[in-house]
Amino acid sequence: MSVSRINQICCRKLFTLQKASKHLVVLTQYCREVHTDPRRHQHTQASSFEGATREFDFPFARARLGTFVQEAPVLGNQYLEDATLQSYLKRHVPEHVLGEIEPDLVKFGKKVATEMYDLSLQCEKEQPYVEKFTGWGNLVDKLVTGPAWKRMHDISAEEGLIAISYERKYREYSRLYGLVKNYLNAPSSGLYSCPLAMTDGAAKIIEGLQDVAPWLMDKAYPRLTSRDPALFWTSGQWMTEKRGGSDVANGTETVAVEQRDGTYRLYGYKWFSSATDADITFTLARVVDRQGNTIQGTKGLSLFYMEVHNEDGSLNNMEIIRLKNKLGTRQLPTAELLLDGCTAFKVSDKGRGVPAISNMLKLTRIHNSIAAAATMRRMVNMSRDYSTRRSAFGNLLKTYPLHLQTLARMEVEVRGAVILCLENMRLLGKEDVSKATEDEQNLLRLLVPLSKLYSGKQALQVGTEGLESFGGQGYIEDTGIPAMLRDAQVLSIWEGTTNILSLDVLRAIAKSKGQVLSSFSKDINARMSEVRNEHLAASASRVTDACEDIMKFIQDNTTKQNVLEMAARDLAFSLCRTYTGALLIDHACSEVGSAKDVYVAQRWCEKELALVKTNAKLGQYSEDSTKNDFDLVFECYHDKDRL
Repeated sequence: MSVSRINQICCRKLFTLQKASKHLVVLTQYCREVHTDPRRHQHTQASSFEGATREFDFPFARARLGTFVQEAPVLGNQYLEDATLQSYLKRHVPEHVLGEIEPDLVKFGKKVATEMYDLSLQCEKEQPYVEKFTGWGNLVDKLVTGPAWKRMHDISAEEGLIAISYERKYREYSRLYGLVKNYLNAPSSGLYSCPLAMTDGAAKIIEGLQDVAPWLMDKAYPRLTSRDPALFWTSGQWMTEKRGGSDVANGTETVAVEQRDGTYRLYGYKWFSSATDADITFTLARVVDRQGNTIQGTKGLSLFYMEVHNEDGSLNNMEIIRLKNKLGTRQLPTAELLLDGCTAFKVSDKGRGVPAISNMLKLTRIHNSIAAAATMRRMVNMSRDYSTRRSAFGNLLKTYPLHLQTLARMEVEVRGAVILCLENMRLLGKEDVSKATEDEQNLLRLLVPLSKLYSGKQALQVGTEGLESFGGQGYIEDTGIPAMLRDAQVLSIWEGTTNILSLDVLRAIAKSKGQVLSSFSKDINARMSEVRNEHLAASASRVTDACEDIMKFIQDNTTKQNVLEMAARDLAFSLCRTYTGALLIDHACSEVGSAKDVYVAQRWCEKELALVKTNAKLGQYSEDSTKNDFDLVFECYHDKDRL
């Protein structure tokens, strides 16, 4: 390049810099004038600044973001912002007990809205992964979780999220206290609520196995219920295999081979193993006899206790095939596991595995409904706060009656789910210390699957409405709101889908020879007979009528198993809606009831409570309906040979 050419380029660069400098001076002067006299901006026409910006675009200028930034929703104290929770505890917990536990609940209510909420968002960003091999080719199968997930483990121990229920310092109220803390914890746990649910279930199993495996009370129980993070263990529940999760009788292929020392070696493939980083797990398997045979069906299943790692930290003869790529709950390590001779201990009588693990299933279903209610509570709390910060068409969202109506409908669903969860907690607490009456035990057997199946559907409904209440921001991952909806989807699937649990309700009715229904009806009638509030008289009448309609439907179809199975879902919804209505009315009429509680009970009871009666009249459970359903679903189906 010639010297003259270089000079030309340098001159042009110098001219550009001088021009930029000139415009920068103009911009600086303009900003000063606007700052000292804002009217200057309104009245200046074709200013030198405007002309300069039209003439020249500054190189490397900052993005022009404007002056408006939307305020994010703010979480308050999650205990103090929950009216139903506070009034329920005030009504059912003795004053001296509440005086001791409430300061901890207030403190924890703040913690879940601050430190733990931030950790939960961090868990979503630091998702688990597996290091299969070292750089030199050695298979290590190392499961890696983030710092926030590990901190959740420590907080769970320190806060006594499992310990409180088993220390039983407050007798039957200990369970209520412990599960209320889990309710506050769930939306801010980064899904650590899942291993906690199974840990709670494991501790309950061990208490029930003291005659069969008393050594577990010394080895595992103190760790599962410890407040010391260094000692605290979590548990898994590895039941789901490739053939399915709910149908354990036909789906369990894992076998157990007895060893000379009395231990067993397990061989199988666990398709969906939540909380893969757990310290121990309970699982089902079929014992192989000396001829190499196993017993099929439920009678062939036994319960086994297994520690996930060997003393040197290596996996207990298992391989992590892969972590599941899930729609939600991505913070939670869920894996496909190959069990290749895992050392395990049989802790039930042979063939009694399903009854032995039933206590864990009860606890995990209760925790599932707690997570659903807590997720709804969190979503509505955030939506409510956002309505005080977001303006549209010149007014805050909270000033629009239509928006308020939507939030109020969500609030009614939340309060219904919460009060049913709390009632389950209270009954379980009484059962823990052998103070539950026969009627209360029957109610618990019926209410656990009802609460789980119905709250799972509610959580999706409220989650969708809640996300929509944020407009476009609700659809943006960075806000953390989409993850709430994705995570809620698992609540209607884990521990039994809606249809599976509806059939479980039928089994509870049949197995008890109708006693659970008798206790259900008796409890509703007793509560409604005490209603003296004229504003709730019509609602109480609707609940009583719905209860009678449900009982009559079941009595009329007692011998028609096909009708009951077709109606199982609607029947379960009817039972749950009706009982929840009774709880809300009873609470509103109590000494702690408020005008808002009356309003919630009225709104709830405006639902179609006895859905099963309405659909029976429409012929939806007839053979013709079944045929029409089949023809509709499979019209134009591509593979007729499969039909």
